[in-house]
Amino acid sequence: MAPISAADIPTLSLLYKLKKLNASRLAPVQGATPTHNDRIGLIRGDITSLQVGAIVNAANNSLLGGGGVDGAIHRAAGPSLLAECRTLNGCQTGSSKITSAYSLPCKKVIHTVGPIYDDIRPDNSERALKGCYTSSLNLAVKNGLKTIAFSGISTGIYGYPSLDAAMVACETVKNFLDRDKTIDKVVFVTFEEKDVRAYNQVLPRFFPPNTKTSTEQEKAAEEQKAEAEAKVGQLPDVPTTDPADADYAQKKQKHENNK
Repeated sequence: MAPISAADIPTLSLLYKLKKLNASRLAPVQGATPTHNDRIGLIRGDITSLQVGAIVNAANNSLLGGGGVDGAIHRAAGPSLLAECRTLNGCQTGSSKITSAYSLPCKKVIHTVGPIYDDIRPDNSERALKGCYTSSLNLAVKNGLKTIAFSGISTGIYGYPSLDAAMVACETVKNFLDRDKTIDKVVFVTFEEKDVRAYNQVLPRFFPPNTKTSTEQEKAAEEQKAEAEAKVGQLPDVPTTDPADADYAQKKQKHENNK
């Protein structure tokens, strides 16, 4: 599979324009803004094919490989990735560590350990998941990486509900981009249908399409009306009689005077 460059990954602005993504039927979350729509990418596919600054590996605490995306990244990178991971002494849940990418087309791999979803104490799971996204983004900035791609962390065998996980991901990324100006693009990579549906539903609530507000539309309409009225005021008055009638009356009066 040919690598996909960061520039070729569609942004939310483009997806809205092409009608591939629609505004949410639900109200936007507080603070939602289209400001970052050119800095958010969305693609369904294989994260190992992305030619970006860093891809984020949903790893386990050992960092020594596993199933799902973790296993796919290790297979695509080659044995040198595992050799480097052995030197890292594992990683705590909610934290991240960075390695070289070896045979992958990206520059770096950021390994983050997502939480096993706890439906009894979901707040703990949420804090840990936020930590995954924040620590990964911080590592990208620290290492001078301009683009970073995330798959759905903890939404596989760790059991985090896809919709809830997408809410955490979008909120954390939005808050980070509000502060940071160095990251050019954050890419959300979906693969399974449940993740596709989740991000299609959640992204527009945090990053709505850039449309004019009703107030702006009313203001534009008022300006157009005022401009039209000004032009009308410069025109001569509309005659109240037919010009032909006036000409006839004038000739008749002249004829009467000559009698």
